[in-house]
Amino acid sequence: MRLLLTGHKGYIGTVMVPMLLAHGHEVIGLDSDLFERCTFGEGIVSIPELKKDIREVEASDCVGFDAVLHLAGLSNDPLGNLNPNLTYQINHLASVHLAKLAKAAGVPRFIFSSSCSNYGASGDNWLNEQSTFNPVTPYGISKVRTEQDISQLADDTFSPTFLRNATAYGVSPRLRFDLVLNNLVAWAFTTGQVYIKSDGTPWRPIVHIEDISRAFIAVLHAPREVIHNQAFNVGRNQDNYRIRDLAEIVQQTVPGCRIEYAKDAGPDKRCYRVDCSKIAQTLPEFQPQWNARRGAKELYTAYQKIGLTLDEFEGMKYQRIAHIQHLLSQGELDANLRWHTVTSAPSLV
Repeated sequence: MRLLLTGHKGYIGTVMVPMLLAHGHEVIGLDSDLFERCTFGEGIVSIPELKKDIREVEASDCVGFDAVLHLAGLSNDPLGNLNPNLTYQINHLASVHLAKLAKAAGVPRFIFSSSCSNYGASGDNWLNEQSTFNPVTPYGISKVRTEQDISQLADDTFSPTFLRNATAYGVSPRLRFDLVLNNLVAWAFTTGQVYIKSDGTPWRPIVHIEDISRAFIAVLHAPREVIHNQAFNVGRNQDNYRIRDLAEIVQQTVPGCRIEYAKDAGPDKRCYRVDCSKIAQTLPEFQPQWNARRGAKELYTAYQKIGLTLDEFEGMKYQRIAHIQHLLSQGELDANLRWHTVTSAPSLV
């Protein structure tokens, strides 16, 4: 297939690109590359790309594709909280506009990277794809609104699919430390403490970014009638963990570290336990390869390899909100998170 992948230079996208290529797909990227100075370890696979803000996509950008895989957006709760109105513009309105352009251009499939954040404050009960949404942040709300609006575009010629990813983890060329397992292993490696900011009781489903990529590939390869206008929780039932359980896995992975709770630690209202039975039953090609223990080892090995320091861990390079705030303070981004100067022409190369 010929694929348009938005956000191809992000945390998930830089891992998904080589996996799509390995399956023989032709991949064109689209990304404003806000995090071009945030590369971790090995380089990023080069593909033809458009350097463009998702809000600036035009009809011509969508012509000639068999599917659009839409990852681009403000990627987490802290970044979404920076300016909720911008979060809705970028994550919600621009995503719906992209879907409309894709449909008008005759693109038959549209796969949206949604989130289990849609379920938000949901307690200890198991949640399936029909469970009530209860998002508690602008990020989560933006994902819910996008799903609802794009779903209305579905018809005989346009098939959207919504992949509600569990909390991501794993090593990437655009690594993030603002994700729970990546964060806990980095704390342990750089300080000797597995530092927990909540009371450790919230449930959180987690999924490796390679397995998220496998879910996208499984949807691409599935018959249309199986995935048409469907939502799937992405992960495995056994990979729902309480935060304190993840901390114990990290403690067993990083030698000599100890678990430490923040002095003001209390319950986190973001608590959700997600049932991923549907994707396992519906998409047999989706075969996750990772679990928290293997992921913690992968992260620990990567941090060892580069000699990760506390300054790097706490710095702006791998914290999305800190990097964006730095670009704003330096005047490189305007208040709407657009580059003041385009560093390279927004043309296909």
